[in-house]
Amino acid sequence: MAEKNQIESLLFVSHKPLSVKELAKLTGATEAATKTALVALADDYRLRSGGIQLLESGDKYQLVTAAASSQVVQKFIKSEMTGELTRPSLEALTIIAYRGPISKAELELIRGVNCSIILRNLLMRGLVESAEDKQRGITLYNITFDFLKFLGLSKIEELPDFEKLNRNNNLDKLLNAEMGDNLNHND
Repeated sequence: MAEKNQIESLLFVSHKPLSVKELAKLTGATEAATKTALVALADDYRLRSGGIQLLESGDKYQLVTAAASSQVVQKFIKSEMTGELTRPSLEALTIIAYRGPISKAELELIRGVNCSIILRNLLMRGLVESAEDKQRGITLYNITFDFLKFLGLSKIEELPDFEKLNRNNNLDKLLNAEMGDNLNHND
């Protein structure tokens, strides 16, 4: 059942619960087929009794840590949250601070690598927040008040060379050209 595998992949990479309607739209399946695949997926996880379970709340679903593994995961997350940011995380955070709000695709275009895990970690630390751009149908990332407080800033414009780096014409042209090409190739 291909839909079940696709749904599992989508739930795995999503940082938020996804509805049956969203999953159906993303996989191109009907809502009924999506619901059937979700039930089968939940059964798979329940029978396996592994470290992950499928959580259902209303019509939304999310992959979460199984209760039996929660203590070891909490210990890991605590060490991740209190440790220093890695160089790639600092690079991504800097780009988001100066160029935000920015989409994941734009961030990855600038950095040249996949940023899914970095974004997840920055979201978990409360340094970055996400918001849906309903017109463009994408998620945009921006820094949080906690980020500003951590740096002792009262506003983002207090970052060094903010005006110069916030809107760089050459980078804007590159992003617009690349994002336009990606849209044209996806048609």
